[in-house]
Amino acid sequence: MTQPRTPTETPAAAAVPAQQVDPPQARPPQVGHKRHLSPFWRHFLEMLAAMAVGMIATGAIFLSIVGLKTWDEVTIQYPTQALLAMAAGMSIPMAAWMLHRGMGRRNAYEMAAAMILPVLPFLCLVWFDLTKSAWCGAYCAATIVAMLALMRYRRSTYSMAM
Repeated sequence: MTQPRTPTETPAAAAVPAQQVDPPQARPPQVGHKRHLSPFWRHFLEMLAAMAVGMIATGAIFLSIVGLKTWDEVTIQYPTQALLAMAAGMSIPMAAWMLHRGMGRRNAYEMAAAMILPVLPFLCLVWFDLTKSAWCGAYCAATIVAMLALMRYRRSTYSMAM
């Protein structure tokens, strides 16, 4: 049978003094430590998810009703209806989620207004024939900016833990 080897110090290793390590560096990394989002950003991501779910569901329903193949066809043939459907598709799930999370009607209505008001300039672009299609991508970006602006304006409301 073989005997297990035991480490031995070499004369060179014994002559080198041990390096001092600062106490924070000496700690082993914590296993399972998670970073937590602040309540503000958690709420923002929840609202963004509600918007995305609403947009996808609205787009799918709208496509099946009008019988077209792509969303681009819808935005060209039905630009006003597409913008209004997206506004409702983002607002309703977001307000419902806010009410479910206990944010209150006032906050839910304010956030719904932040989703609906940005659609007005895009509707005017279509109505005055300045564009032939609905700019849903730009509209969605505008709603995200409006939502973030409202949340920063009412930071104390959206920064508390729910």
